[in-house]
Parts: sequence; structure tokens; C-alpha cells
Amino acid sequence: MNKRAALLLAGAVVFSVVLQATVLPVFITTPFKPDLLLIIMVYLALHGPVESGAPLAWLLGLLNDVFSGLYLGLNSFTFLIIFIVIKGIANRVYAESSFLFVFTVAVATAATITCNLLLLLMFTQTPGIIYSITSGFIPHLLTNAFAASLVALLPGFNPAQEVP
Repeated sequence: MNKRAALLLAGAVVFSVVLQATVLPVFITTPFKPDLLLIIMVYLALHGPVESGAPLAWLLGLLNDVFSGLYLGLNSFTFLIIFIVIKGIANRVYAESSFLFVFTVAVATAATITCNLLLLLMFTQTPGIIYSITSGFIPHLLTNAFAASLVALLPGFNPAQEVP
């Protein structure tokens, strides 16, 4: 990863954290808030190297835990596992497709919700956790897919498709 890409990634992460933690909760209810850090993690899994992507996926999950108020380490573990799975699959497919990016974000959202639910069921005694997590499953999935489709429209997302 060159310096320009690292600066763009750092700027995107800071912008996403500020947007996700301060601006969006004021205007959007909980199941309709996109998980912007998950979208960045999926982009890293599809386009970045494993050596820098795996620690960054863990750090993105940790940032998500710090600013969302969940148990510290829950999303970081889930993000790291999902990154490893996506990276294992991305090496075998054409990862430059915008459709694949949106589809992968949708699948990663479903996997994140499922893994978080399973981990919370195994390690906590929270009554009603199944209902509270599954009630927002479909809106959260669709919101993340929509946000990923907007990210895929950004200039520079896919340099192979740009006209010189």
C-alpha cells in the first residue's frame, strides 16, 4: 500500500467514524444506519493485501466496538474472521466487479450479525437478545447494500473501468 492509498484509507476511516458515531444517529434510527466500517473492511478484503489488511480489519472492528457501545472485541473478532474468509475467496474470483462488492457487503453484513448473535448467546446472559438483533436484520442488510452501491459509484473505486 503506497502513501497515497494509506492517506485515503485513513481519511475514509476518520470520516466514516465521525459520520457513523455522531451524524447518522441524530437523523437515522438504529436499523437503518449503515455500517461504514464494515464496508471499508470488505473493500480492503477484496482489494488489499493480507499483510496489512488483516490487522486493519481487526482495528476497524475495534473502532466499531469503541464507538458503538457493544462489548469490546466482539466486532473486531468478527471483522477479522470475515476478512479472512473474504480474502480466501477473493483470490479465486474477479474482485474488481461493483456487483461483487455490493453482494459481498450484503453477505458480510449477514455474517457479522449472525456471528455477533452467536457470540453474544454463548458468552452473555442477555434476555431478549435474539429478538433485538433479528428485528433489524433485513433493514440493516439492505441499508449496507445500498451504501455499498453508493461507494461503488465513487470515482476511483474501480480504476480498470475508468476512461483515460
